[in-house]
Amino acid sequence: QVQLIESGGGSVQPGGSLVLSCTVSGYTSTSSNCVGWSRQAPGQEREGVAAVCTGGGSTIYADSVKGRFTISRDNAKNTAYLQMNSLRPEDTAMYSCVVFPWAYYSEYNFPPLEYMDASGQGTLVTVSS
Repeated sequence: QVQLIESGGGSVQPGGSLVLSCTVSGYTSTSSNCVGWSRQAPGQEREGVAAVCTGGGSTIYADSVKGRFTISRDNAKNTAYLQMNSLRPEDTAMYSCVVFPWAYYSEYNFPPLEYMDASGQGTLVTVSS
């Protein structure tokens, strides 16, 4: 059974920073796999934010966070990190950790969220002055 344990959400002023972490257990994709975050703001559709994959550390970012967010993973700890800098009010959302197989990775687009093998409970990020 896949378990995704998220932490690091909170409240921050615009321009501030937060780090989210996600520890993965029980996920045994047949080959390489990817871990990342999706987010859902109030009244909006859920969207993929960023993901990082094993086998070279390939990454994908939503256009809205490129240059501000950095995703990384520590394979020895089965943990991924999302460093979020220059946060904006529009980044306010529930952030959920997700995992998916390498087969769905694309350097151009975050895969459809229905392709995720699992999603965490979420951690709330609020950006407000």
